[in-house]
Amino acid sequence: MDFVQVGEAFVKHYYSTFDQNRQNIAPLYTDNSMLTWEKDKIQGRVDILKKLTELPFTTVRHDISVCDCQPSISGGINILCTGSVVIDNEHPHPFCEFFHLISENGNFFLTNHIFRFNYM
Repeated sequence: MDFVQVGEAFVKHYYSTFDQNRQNIAPLYTDNSMLTWEKDKIQGRVDILKKLTELPFTTVRHDISVCDCQPSISGGINILCTGSVVIDNEHPHPFCEFFHLISENGNFFLTNHIFRFNYM
């Protein structure tokens, strides 16, 4: 698979897993992974999972408008997604999200992850 196919498959898996059961995204992170959620900077699989599972909503649905993928110099994949997220069946909120994946033993892991709501 090329970087676009890997990136698109990752995005589909990530958002469907996040929307259905956030606990199950833990294997996508490593102990060295870094997440920036709005202004909060969190490092490591355990702390990232804690942050994501403690977000103050019950239901969530991501609707992706655009997803761009590029190979990174390090051999990984950069992914930038924009779209809207519906939280607890309220009105959609625009967001953007960046992922950097690395390949290790044929599997891809998140090393860097940034999430931002797009407020006007």
